[in-house]
Amino acid sequence: MKKILLSIALIYLVPFDINAHVDHYSKYNYLEYELFRNNKSIGFHKYNFKRNGSNLIIDNEVSFKITKLGVDLYKYYAKGQENYENGIFSGFNSITNQNKKEKYVNISIDPTDKDLIIDGSSFKGKVDSDLIIGTWWNHEIVQKKAQISAVSGRIIEQKVEFKGKEEVKIGDKIYKTLKFNFRSSDPSLSKNKKLNTDIWYEEETFLWVKAAFDKSGYWEYRLKKVK
Repeated sequence: MKKILLSIALIYLVPFDINAHVDHYSKYNYLEYELFRNNKSIGFHKYNFKRNGSNLIIDNEVSFKITKLGVDLYKYYAKGQENYENGIFSGFNSITNQNKKEKYVNISIDPTDKDLIIDGSSFKGKVDSDLIIGTWWNHEIVQKKAQISAVSGRIIEQKVEFKGKEEVKIGDKIYKTLKFNFRSSDPSLSKNKKLNTDIWYEEETFLWVKAAFDKSGYWEYRLKKVK
């Protein structure tokens, strides 16, 4: 029964026309999320949507730091840009400073076979065009067999499970959401590389509302501002 419900949910939530996914977000110009660790606010994740005719550019910025007794124990900053032409993914790039360790990824499209060409700090090579960047804002990610790390370009094979409908309260607002769990499908991965993240999308709008995972503490992304 659970598998049947999952199939129904995925058919309803994720139509197979890739153009429709980007179009679902046509009314949004800006998304901002507050990042919490152990229920303490430590930073932000922002998306700016810029449109020029049929072209869409999404600039994203992430910044957070973990402090103790006024001392910075860990600092993280990343900037990236995601590109679409006529609703079709056309490229991505990002640079990340992860506690003074530099990481990057650049993705382009092979003009011959339309595969993705990845040049990243953790992976270099060509992959199928059906893979998606793991930036979470696009609900299309729930139907993909793998995502590409927006930090280093590594390929993260995944299993996605629909966990059910859930009301999520952020501030004074209650969102009716669909909850999904994303888990690495490769059991050989080390613990610090395994994906195990819960994501909530608003049922009617497909808006990413919240994310949560455990990794050296309990982390949450909570929707803060929408324009």
